[in-house]
Amino acid sequence: MPAMLAVQFTGLPLSQSPAPQPSFRLGLRPSPAARARSLAPRVAASAAAVSAIPVAEAPPVADRTVVRIGLPSKGRMAEQTLSLLKSCQLSVRQLNPRQYTADIPLIPNLEVWFQRPKDIVRKLQSGDLDLGIVGFDIVSEYGKGNEDLVVVHDALEFGHCRLSLAVPKEGIFENINTLEDLLKMPEWTEERPLRVVTGFGYLGDKFLREKGFKHVRFLSADGALESYPPMGMADAIVDLVSSGTTLRENNLKEIEGGVVVQSQATLVASRKSLHKRKGVLEITHELLERLEAHLRATTELMVTANMRGNSAEEVAERVLSQTSLCGLQGPTISPVYCRRDGKVDVEYYAINVVVPQKLLYKSIQQLRSIGGSGVLVTKLTYIFDEETPRWRNLLSELGL
Repeated sequence: MPAMLAVQFTGLPLSQSPAPQPSFRLGLRPSPAARARSLAPRVAASAAAVSAIPVAEAPPVADRTVVRIGLPSKGRMAEQTLSLLKSCQLSVRQLNPRQYTADIPLIPNLEVWFQRPKDIVRKLQSGDLDLGIVGFDIVSEYGKGNEDLVVVHDALEFGHCRLSLAVPKEGIFENINTLEDLLKMPEWTEERPLRVVTGFGYLGDKFLREKGFKHVRFLSADGALESYPPMGMADAIVDLVSSGTTLRENNLKEIEGGVVVQSQATLVASRKSLHKRKGVLEITHELLERLEAHLRATTELMVTANMRGNSAEEVAERVLSQTSLCGLQGPTISPVYCRRDGKVDVEYYAINVVVPQKLLYKSIQQLRSIGGSGVLVTKLTYIFDEETPRWRNLLSELGL
């Protein structure tokens, strides 16, 4: 291999004007000695100027004082992210829709940056962002297993999809219904590999290698991947699938065992920032608690009913005998006071119990079966635990 010459060019500072070029009359040529004497002062001056220029270095993670979070800038993911934050009383204030920056008034030291999802992951790794909300598929593809990326909350309950392998329904793939069937096809050789088109080259390659595929060639593309197999440009695709309608309409099918990764929106943080930048850990704690409390509340309902009884303990016995009426720690039972014959008396007891939404009707049936009446159902906004398990997990992950 021929030797390579490395040359470093360093310009003069913009404030320093270059020395004027010497002018020579036509026909006059200075002698070599005179030319050397003329150049010497300028060479020395340039060397002094260059040596005075500091070498640019990446700033350490602790230099920036404001905490930054990256949010998706466009599309449905962006809308759902802002909606979730608003539901947690964390409305994002963007003074100019053309700007990439915004803030969250309730968290003064938090700066919002609207970015493309893949750029959020890249800037978390570079230290330009401290936190981000982005799909797990993007974290996995562009993070490439980087240990500095910490998934703080792995289930924000929107952006659900799966990265999946799909093949044509007909032709040589007509009877191919599992990943094992695809692996055993004799068509794939070193000369004629399985051609897979995807925008997720890292995850796709890792997945197929781990499944035992040896002869695979990946083609990179960003959109309309479903058109590649019908055009004969690829044998299979690895793409994000939500309902599967687009695959079916383009005569493609998912195969059993072909799901590369299940994905939804996640809250991600930089490990370095959590350790070194002031305020990141505290803001992460607040975000996590608000998100967790709201997301948990969306799956539960408060049910209130009145029930006759001789005592709160007797009513509690009846309520706890029903499997769907146990609540978070148990039902709350309190007396309902009324005036009878001029005296304050207790004949009914009010029952408050939190039940899962999916068990609402079953819970009401059980309440009625033990004498409950006047049943009220109320939506919940937040359920704050004594401490969220995800916070404990994060501290453990950080060694704190």
